[in-house]
Order: sequence, then structure tokens, then C-alpha cells
Amino acid sequence: MTRTDRYLLDNRRTEAGERFDAFAALFDPTTFRHLERFGIGPGWRCWEVGAGGTSVVSWLAKKVGPTGKVVATDIDTSRLAPAGRPPVEVRVHDVGAEEPPGEHFDVVHARLVLVHVPEREKALRSMIRALRPGGRLLIEDADPALQPLVCPDEHGPEQQLANRLRHGFRTLLKERGADLSYGRRLPRLLREAGLHHVEADAYFPLASPACAALESATVRQIRDDLVAADLATDEDIDQHLANVASGSMDLATAPMISAWGRKA
Repeated sequence: MTRTDRYLLDNRRTEAGERFDAFAALFDPTTFRHLERFGIGPGWRCWEVGAGGTSVVSWLAKKVGPTGKVVATDIDTSRLAPAGRPPVEVRVHDVGAEEPPGEHFDVVHARLVLVHVPEREKALRSMIRALRPGGRLLIEDADPALQPLVCPDEHGPEQQLANRLRHGFRTLLKERGADLSYGRRLPRLLREAGLHHVEADAYFPLASPACAALESATVRQIRDDLVAADLATDEDIDQHLANVASGSMDLATAPMISAWGRKA
């Protein structure tokens, strides 16, 4: 199995672009709020880990300007090409297996990355090692075990089907090495890694159009995996996608935990 094949949600799939757009709509305001609090500005050096799409990378590039630098890494950088011009440097990189792509970064950020990385402990140490003294780390990751339902208000058969498929999705993630309760441990892990002034918060989207867009793209992307594992039938999936498209369900995503700290 290659580095990219071990991940259930492959960036090379058509639906990945839809997922990145939904993530940007749902989570960019939270991410940008935290990064703004760090005082990010011209000349800063930033490492965006597992960048996937371009929304955070482009925002960082505007903040640091021509005197700064944004290193954007992922195991598949095919969707980062539009952002690949100064001050952005795009690199193929596996954060769980390779050395950091530099040192003395002012900010290192990863969103919805480490929950999927089997070598997440090594990856976290790598990101901290790449910071300059006084640099900031911001890790944002989901905690599907904290709130496992796509329809928290399970009041009818449509919602029950949706939650059954979400259970199947979580089963596939666990089989690929995802840690579905990782988000809640982030504050402790950052403290144990030696960071100071550690804080955290959580954001739980519910009934947003972007939640429906994310659900549709995700289910279409993992459709074959669900069927092959006998976790759903094609008929189940067709019905669920039709239910999502109807706009009749209040859909949610797993809570995203944001945790941050400063290197001594």
C-alpha cells in the first residue's frame, strides 16, 4: 500500500475538491480567528501541514506578504498547484514519516490531518521541532467519537439511515488507522510535548448547507468502500443521497477541536 492509498479519503478523487470547499466554508472562520490571535503578519514563516486545498494557504500568503514564507505540504499536492507561487512553496511531504521541511517557523498549522495519520505522535513531535523558540502550533482535528452522528436529531427513517451510513464510515476510518477520539486529547498532548500557554476550543457545525455538501461528497467518495465492506447497499446510498439533496435533514459534522500552544 502506498502512502496515498492508506488514506480512505484520497485527494486525487473528484469529490475531494468538493470536500475541501465544504471544509473551507465550515472551518476557515475558526482557523483564521485563531491564527489572527497569534499576530501573524508580514515576514512570518509558516508551515501548513497536510494542506490539501488552497484556502488556508492563500490566506496565510496574503498575511505574510512577499517578505514571508508559507511552506504547504501534503502527500498529494495536486490540488495545491494554484497556490504554488511566492511566498508559497509547495512540497510533497509525509509528516508522519519524514523530517520537517525546514526549521524556525513562526507558525505551524494542521487541520483535520493527524486524526488520519497512524504515526501521529511522531508527526506532532516533528511539527514542534520545526518551530522557532516562541513559535506557535495550532492543531485542529475532529473527534467523531465525541459526537458520532450525522443526524443528532434522529427522529425518522431518513435520519436513521444517515446515521447507519455514518457508522459505516467510522468503521472504515478505524480500519485505516484513524483515531476517532484524538481531538479531545490535543490539549494534554500539547502540554506533554512541552508547549506553554496551551488552550483549546471546539466548533460543532449543525444544519449548515456546507454540512450537506460535505456529506454528499464524502458518501459518494467512499461509496465503493461501503458496499465492498457490506456496510451499505447501493440502494441505501442512493436513497441517502436523495435525502441529503432534498434538504429535509439537519446534518452535522464531527466537532473540530482547535488546540494551540507556544514553544519555549
